[in-house]
Amino acid sequence: MRITVCGAAGRMGQSILTIVKSDEGIQIIGALECNGNEAIGTGDPIIYSVSDLEKLLSETDALIDFTNPCSALKNLEIAKKRKVPVVIGTTGFTEEQKKKITEISKNIPIVFSPNMSVGVNILFKLVEAVAKTVPDYDIEIVELHHNKKKDSPSGTAVKLAEIAASSIGKNINDVGVYGRHFADSVRKKDEIGVLSVRAGDIVGDHTVYFVGNGERIELTHRAHSRDTFAAGAVRAAKWIVNQTPGLYDMADVLSLK
Repeated sequence: MRITVCGAAGRMGQSILTIVKSDEGIQIIGALECNGNEAIGTGDPIIYSVSDLEKLLSETDALIDFTNPCSALKNLEIAKKRKVPVVIGTTGFTEEQKKKITEISKNIPIVFSPNMSVGVNILFKLVEAVAKTVPDYDIEIVELHHNKKKDSPSGTAVKLAEIAASSIGKNINDVGVYGRHFADSVRKKDEIGVLSVRAGDIVGDHTVYFVGNGERIELTHRAHSRDTFAAGAVRAAKWIVNQTPGLYDMADVLSLK
């Protein structure tokens, strides 16, 4: 199998390349970065400019993208033109950008997930089950990441909040509260709080609290290494090449639905 990685010089890109190099069944066709990136021309494999993407996709079975929303959409348009399946691990998309991804998925298969780890996707299922069982409990989500992370809250925390809200019959746009710094911070009924911590080199921790009178339930996932996300992305790439056009997530890849 032949893959191309966009965002190859980033933390996730480097983890993916390391895993792929140890897999004899995968060949790296392209490792790409944005124009002007100082990593271009360095590394093993050598990192090239994303300007070469369209040419490389003619020899690629699947594209893995860990860049930023604007770059990811540009790369996705090129993949659509070349009919190449895509795995998107990029986070921070607006609702309008997500609609664009859905539209493109009518032409090519896309795995789009804020978190590629097996454990986090099991957490998604657990949160849904607990929220449906105790819909009257207060729900709070706390996520911790390294101090270089650009988006806040994390894509995983956003997904957890969406799942929790949907499971109690609410829309997260109506009940989501992101941090509390206002004068009147008394909790409102059905409110779902999402709190972000950025510190040190934390890979990624997510805890969902379900709190009732006299007890609380805590569901936590802690990532010890980015390799768990990278391995999930590679697994998704292997899976997506055999799928028809459509929008998929890691629950599909892991047969959790």
